[in-house]
Formats: sequence, C-alpha cells, structure tokens
Amino acid sequence: MDHSPQVKRNSIDEKRDPELESGSSEHKAELGKQHVIAHDEDEAELKRERRNALYQRYRPFILAAVALVILGWWISATVLEATRHRWIVQTFWAWFFILIIAFRFLPNSIVTTPVSAVWQPLISRPFFSLSYRVRLAMGWLALLGIVFGSAFGFPLPEGTGYGDRAISVFGLFVFTTGFWLSSKHRSQVPWPTVIVGLFMQQAIALFVLKTDAGFKIFLWIARLAADFLDQATPAAGFFFDVETTQKHWFFVNTLGAIIFFIAFVQMLYYIGVMQWLIKQFAWFFFKTLNVSGAEAVVAAASPWIGQGESACLVRPFVDLMTESEIHLTMTSGFSTIAGSVFAAYVNMGVPGQNLVTSSVMSIPASIAISKLRIPETDEPLTRGQVVIDQGAEDKHGRPANALHAFSKGATFGLIVAGQILCNVLTVLALVYTIDGLLTWVGKGFGIHHLTLDLIFGYMFYPITFLLGVPA
Repeated sequence: MDHSPQVKRNSIDEKRDPELESGSSEHKAELGKQHVIAHDEDEAELKRERRNALYQRYRPFILAAVALVILGWWISATVLEATRHRWIVQTFWAWFFILIIAFRFLPNSIVTTPVSAVWQPLISRPFFSLSYRVRLAMGWLALLGIVFGSAFGFPLPEGTGYGDRAISVFGLFVFTTGFWLSSKHRSQVPWPTVIVGLFMQQAIALFVLKTDAGFKIFLWIARLAADFLDQATPAAGFFFDVETTQKHWFFVNTLGAIIFFIAFVQMLYYIGVMQWLIKQFAWFFFKTLNVSGAEAVVAAASPWIGQGESACLVRPFVDLMTESEIHLTMTSGFSTIAGSVFAAYVNMGVPGQNLVTSSVMSIPASIAISKLRIPETDEPLTRGQVVIDQGAEDKHGRPANALHAFSKGATFGLIVAGQILCNVLTVLALVYTIDGLLTWVGKGFGIHHLTLDLIFGYMFYPITFLLGVPA
C-alpha cells in the first residue's frame, strides 16, 4: 500500500505555523504561501528520488559505456601522430578514470590482498619488530639521504653552485631546529610524523623536478588549470572590448577568473566531486602521517579550495578540535594557496607548475612542522576516521540543481572578488602612504629612498638567505 500522499500531507502540516490558523486574512495568505512552498519542496524531493532510482537501475550500463569511451579515446590518442607525444599524461588520466569506474564493481581486496601478502611479511612486520629508537634512526638516515641526495646528487643548472645548495640545506636544519626549540611539548613530538612529512616533501620535489613523467604530469596540470581559468577572459569580452581583455588588467582578467573558479567549485560540491576527491587525498595523508581525520581533510583541501573553505569540510568538528588540530588547520592554510589565489597569480604571469608543485609539497611539510610546534596531547574526536561534511545546504537551503549551485557560486565569487579588490586597493594605498611618510622622514637623515621595501629587505634578509634565494 502506498502511503506517500499521507506522508506528503504530514510534511506539509509540520511546516505550518499553528499561530496562523486562526489569524486574519493576511495570516491565512501567509499560511497558503507556506503550503505552496512545502508542496513544491516535496515535489522536488520526490523527483530527485525518482531520478536517483532510475540512475541506480542503469548505472552499470552507463559507467561501462563511459569506460569504453575513455578506453577508445586513449587508444586513438596514443596511435594518432598529432597526440602521440603526450602519451604519458593521456595514459595516466585515462587509466585513472577507468580504474575508478572498475572499482565501483570490483572489491578492493583484489588489490589489497596480494599487496598485503607481500607488504606485511617482507616490510611491515620486520620493520615494526625493531625497537622505536632503531626505527627512528633509520627514518632520520632516510631523510638525510634524500635531502643531501637531492641537493648534491644531480647536475647543477647554469648560474648555480653547490654553495647555494649547501645554504638551502643549512637553512632547512636551522628552521627545523628552531621549530623544535619553540615547541610547546618537545618531549611529545611525534617524530615519525615529522620525518615522514619532510621526507614526502623532498620525494614530491624529486618526482616533479627530476623525472620526465612527474614533470610532464604537473606541467599538464598547470597548463590545464591556466587554460581553464583563462576561459573567463573571452567571457569578459561580453562586457568589455577585446583590446581591454588583452591588457591583462587585474580588475578584468584576474577577478573574472576568480569568480568563475569559485562558481565552478560550488557546482562540483553539489555534484559531490569535490568531496570525493578530497576524501581520497585525505585518506593517503591520514594513513601515512598518523593524523586525525579532520586534520587530514583540512590539509588535503587547503591547496585547492582555501583555508576557510577547507575548515568548512569538517564543520561539525571545528568546535571540538584540539589545540594541535587548530594549529595544523592554520598552518596548512597559510602554507598553501587557494584556487582563487592561484588564478590571480597565473593571470599575473607566475608559472602555474611552480605554484601547483609547491602547494602539493607543502601539504606533508605543513603537517610535519605543525606537529613539531604543537604536538597532540589530547585524543581527537576524529581519530581513526576520515569524515567530510557534505555541505549540501546553507542558510538559503539546498540548490535545486547543478546550474543553480553554479549560479549561487557565482554570487559568492562576486563577494570574494569584491573583498579582494577592496583589500588590495586599501592595503596598497596604506603602503604608499607609509612610504611617503618614511621618504619624507628619511630625507632628514640623508636617506632619499627610505621605504617599507628597503626596511623589510634588510629585516628579512637572514630568512631569505637561509631559504636559498639568489642574492
């Protein structure tokens, strides 16, 4: 027996305001409005459930067709001479999506069981049978090996010397030692997490900078991101002439790209793509660096969606975070750049590959440094699980569809772009004002170019020197 009409009536009655039942005509009109809104919401939910049921019925056939299309594209692109030169990137992404589809139907045990059968007896058990101090010593040796190997084990490019690399290595040890000395609980520093995080940073750098496959993959990602963000430029031509869009003004090109990027991300949120990608990324750091689920999600999301938005992914747990978790949330946010800021830098001419590489490298490094400064002394609520808040609704309710989510994202992007415009304008004006005052005062001492740039250049020279920045 179908009870859906009764359920629908009950849901409508629940949304009525009892105080309006015996009111005036205005109150009755308001009651009728509530009735219509509730009815529309129920109808939309019913249609959504029907679409989901229809998709679930034909899901295997749809995914199989998509996989065959991807496979056909990969074969064609690999054979054709015009696209054969990019076979590494094509192969990586084609089989990445094919395997994602395949594991929708195949159990993970097909891969995990044989890997575990080799990993456990040959690596895991012998390693963890050693004492903690021996394992720690092996970790430090591996970290020192990859640091010195990456610094001195490869040919030098023109214009650099081993002295410059020695300064960078020395700076790494100075900063790490300084963070340890300023640690809140030096005796409780999780050294395995610190060592693995710093090791992963160096490993990512070697993969990108010293291997052809890594270089091409990240170069492709950077070009894809730059081309994607550049689509806002012809869209801006709808409001401005072509000559204006080609001048690369911050107001026209950069802010337009930021609005477009935020709108697109909000649409991916509605579909569920962003949550899935971030959860898979977070699972890796959750397993390798022994952090809580909330920390892994925030750190993995920071390079893509920004500091504030990444914290929203674990919104139910923010109020219950420990001091160490809060510190890691802030550290990972300041160590990376959001996608909107990435758009701004790319439009200003900064190489996208450098930005992508440095942001990905900073994920494990920020976790390591954060745990070095503020080690975990409590028991996090999300220890042992990776949980992401779906964020399906805001104060205005859930978007009706993907296009509605895109439109709401554009509105939010306009707010963000306006805030960036106002802050850049006012901060630059403040800097110019201070520079003018400093120059006026400096002339009294015979210093004719006393500015903030000159002062901070001398103040932060030791830091930039230890970072290995060329003189």
